[in-house]
Amino acid sequence: MTEIPAVPPFYEEEHEEFRGLAREFVAREVAPHYARWDAEHLIPRSLWTAAGGAGLLGLAVPEEHGGMGLTDYRFRAVLDEELVRQGALGVALALHLNDDWVLPHLLAHGTGEQQRRWLPRILTGDLVTSVAWTEPGAGSDLRGVRTRAVRDGGQWVLNGQKTFIGNGISGDAALVLARTDGRTDRAGEDGFSLFLVHKADSPGYEVGTQLDKMGVRASDTAELFFEDVRVPHAHLIGAEGGGLRQIQELLPQGRLAVAVAAGAVARSTLESTLRYTGERTAFGSRVLDFQHSRFELAELTVEVEVTEAYVQRAVHSFNAGTLDVVGASKAKYWASERAKAVTDRCLQLHGGYGYILDYPVAQAYLASRLLTIFGGTSEVLRETIGRDLASDG
Repeated sequence: MTEIPAVPPFYEEEHEEFRGLAREFVAREVAPHYARWDAEHLIPRSLWTAAGGAGLLGLAVPEEHGGMGLTDYRFRAVLDEELVRQGALGVALALHLNDDWVLPHLLAHGTGEQQRRWLPRILTGDLVTSVAWTEPGAGSDLRGVRTRAVRDGGQWVLNGQKTFIGNGISGDAALVLARTDGRTDRAGEDGFSLFLVHKADSPGYEVGTQLDKMGVRASDTAELFFEDVRVPHAHLIGAEGGGLRQIQELLPQGRLAVAVAAGAVARSTLESTLRYTGERTAFGSRVLDFQHSRFELAELTVEVEVTEAYVQRAVHSFNAGTLDVVGASKAKYWASERAKAVTDRCLQLHGGYGYILDYPVAQAYLASRLLTIFGGTSEVLRETIGRDLASDG
């Protein structure tokens, strides 16, 4: 069974050259070890330094800081596809947290000194970051954040708790959203700021128990606790009080990242299901030869190709600088919901084997369930899209 052709045109020669590099890296450094990382619920630091050495981290970091300045998001999409092809979505999401959720804030709002200090370390894998925004009482609703930072001379004193923090255990620093307005009621837009807080240099920065997830277990997720943590004012990212605006400004890239990953999961799962149904026999015939199977796979093929085309359009919009929060929300909503549906129906076509975790479809099923939650739940995305429609009415 040949692979389903991608919707043309999207990738160019330079992207395919990068694919060769990414595929070789994943085959050598990821595929042989991923099952063990999944069982241990942790990606080793050696992978980060290996990825840095291969030039796969911080693709958008400018040349002046040692990077390649690759702002074309198609390169990032290629890396996702190669990781997902080997069933390593946990690695893809760990890299996304570093490169699509933290790095854009340093590039857009970091001072020259901050960039000189931290960007080279991100490139080499010596600095692994996490996004510490969500809390037990504030998930998608970031205005409900209760973590506080109080100015004390040249420092800020940070107190609070965060949860659902990817790279929370393995990470060296967290981009923390905290209230800085001194108020106790629900804060307005100007009540929050962002700080890059380094674990090793911050007494009172404690990592809680690793959260036991149903899928994507290689990517560690934990609670973080901050008790009277002193953060230098030089670690404030962007303007004081500008945290929520910065998040809103850079949210399209994070949601696009999830959409790209979801599209890759849907395609990879469909291709593995086509291979399986072409080899598996029942009642003397291939599973693929039953009309019901063919109809299911025909419908899924169209869904995957439509999803790819939609996500690719979003990538082109991002590259052109025109992808806004609503556009990214539409792409993320559609792609993540399709990935969830595709993996569910493909699992059914595997029969009993689909329920066995040794099979890629079972892993994809568990992993895809995260995609409709991470980066904004589907319910929040529908509200974002709906509000935009209402404002145009």
